[in-house]
Amino acid sequence: MFLSVDVGNTQTTLGLIGPSGDVCQCWRAQTDKRATSDEILMILTNFLAGRGYSLESVDAVAVASVVPSLQHAWNACLARLRKPHLMVGTLKEPPIPIRMPYPTQVGADRIANAMEALACYGAPVIVVDFGTATNIDVVAPDGAFVGGVIAPGIMLSAEALFQRASKLSSTPIEVPPHTIGSTSEEALQSGIVVGAAAMAEGLVARIQEELGAPGCPVIATGGLARTVDAVCTCFTQLDPQLTLRGIHRIWRHYRGEQG
Repeated sequence: MFLSVDVGNTQTTLGLIGPSGDVCQCWRAQTDKRATSDEILMILTNFLAGRGYSLESVDAVAVASVVPSLQHAWNACLARLRKPHLMVGTLKEPPIPIRMPYPTQVGADRIANAMEALACYGAPVIVVDFGTATNIDVVAPDGAFVGGVIAPGIMLSAEALFQRASKLSSTPIEVPPHTIGSTSEEALQSGIVVGAAAMAEGLVARIQEELGAPGCPVIATGGLARTVDAVCTCFTQLDPQLTLRGIHRIWRHYRGEQG
């Protein structure tokens, strides 16, 4: 089994990938930017044990992290596992052409998204990733990653509002019955969820126009993708595990494996 780890600023997502290349088990945990290698190892052990697995079940590990403060802890943890491993963010040669001024500044998760989307859906392709930030990653018709958009994420925007309006802080982040909210709770849900969908629709339309690729595939991924997908008209595919599979694909690329 292969373990893919996507370390985000808010959440860390882990997935066990079987021989078919599909994610067969998945976990989410809050990202602790002060975690030690011992704590990371304990989390891995407990998650695996909870589903009937162990560290012995894992043959190799790859980690894509956008949190610099956790780099040393994850490196130390992987070294202690004594299994083949890869830190995606430390790669000097990108696994996909990157047509940007500073390729080394591109987040490891964005590279994983672009590579997996290109492999699964062809080029051009657009990925909308609803994480701490809402990232829109763009692969051009020639297969190169050319950049995209980074906007405040859904929960980040909601938490900023909750801090200023405490009466709204108990509102669940879910799709409201109507865009026109008849209560404060529904109005907030419309602003957050339907607003995120409208932003995605508007930005995707502009990107497609710039690419000269109207109707190209638009893939939704990330923790809140399913919620936004219910009210968004621009997505052609909901693929919540795209990033985890992309990390695995990068591993296979550097191992010289095809497909």
